[in-house]
Amino acid sequence: MSDYLIKALAYNGQVRAYAVSSTETIGEAQRRHQTWPTASAALGRAMSASVMMGAMLKGEEKITVKIEGGGPLGPVLVDANAKGEVRGYVTHPQVHFDLNAQGKLDVRRAVGTEGFLTVIKDIGMREHFTGQVPIVSGELGEDFTYYFASSEQVPSSVAVGVLVNPDNTILAAGGFIIQLLPGVEEEVISHIEKRLTQIDPVSKMIEKGLTPEQILEEVLGKDEVKVLEKMPVAFTCTCSKDRFSNAIVTLGAEEITDMIESDGQAEVQCHFCNEIYVFSKEELEEMREAAQAK
Repeated sequence: MSDYLIKALAYNGQVRAYAVSSTETIGEAQRRHQTWPTASAALGRAMSASVMMGAMLKGEEKITVKIEGGGPLGPVLVDANAKGEVRGYVTHPQVHFDLNAQGKLDVRRAVGTEGFLTVIKDIGMREHFTGQVPIVSGELGEDFTYYFASSEQVPSSVAVGVLVNPDNTILAAGGFIIQLLPGVEEEVISHIEKRLTQIDPVSKMIEKGLTPEQILEEVLGKDEVKVLEKMPVAFTCTCSKDRFSNAIVTLGAEEITDMIESDGQAEVQCHFCNEIYVFSKEELEEMREAAQAK
């Protein structure tokens, strides 16, 4: 089944909810970056949360999430938009540790807890909205939960999970975000809090075959969820040879001449998808002319 996410309301509009199945999407990221299991879990959790946050936007708006916890994984960077498209990478993809005391992948150790989670929203205005909070857990679900409460003043519960196969491929990935809207009744809050302590981890639910709809029913109650929208989710990179060509032109004629004389060609690689673009000597000469004409 292809990945998708849903947007929903519950309890007569008192609760807003999102859920995503992202196994194929995170699998694509794992293949492109050759991440080891702990790195895969960190990247997959960040991408699953970010794609749901992207679904909160409209039109051409987009979001960038940066996680810098000071751990051996290095910074994690994820881009997502309002169309269910997401891409991301970790600085050091070959990071892995023994399982933690709970028998789970030790994402906290990989990410670190000395740093910040930063969210940059491009909503089409000159100034981007930037929210930043200290990393409180390093497990990422709790960190996104803290971001919503602290930076956006929206009481939320964010759960994200990734299960990795013995051969490093992705077995299951996904997540949900539950948000309490103004005026929510106390009994609704109590009911959700109780359910959150009783349900399986989200990755386990996806491994069992639960859909995003069924995941929200597990959390909120079978008869409470009203699905508003369903959208496909996929690893999508916006890089292209043209885009890199334009970037090389901005380096200036002198820099391009140096590339021609030292290597006879140029090779560039996209951080987000690892795609490699090669520019021949002839192409570089054309770019040099374009730089000189500016």
